[in-house]
Amino acid sequence: MAKGFVHTVYKRETWLNEIEEGQELSGTYATKDEAVSAGRVRAKSEKTEHVIHNQDGTIGERNSYGNDPRGGG
Repeated sequence: MAKGFVHTVYKRETWLNEIEEGQELSGTYATKDEAVSAGRVRAKSEKTEHVIHNQDGTIGERNSYGNDPRGGG
């Protein structure tokens, strides 16, 4: 299992998911929504962050699915 955040990105005129440092996960998607859904499943299964990029590469959204520090001060 790869380590690192899951990124949903637009590359080569398609949407896909990759692990940090550019390791692409299998599958490409016709729409951003399809790629986000698949990326969310992967991030949840690995209990990591899911970073969703806009088509221009900027970060549009981040979601955390585990390993968060507990709040409290």
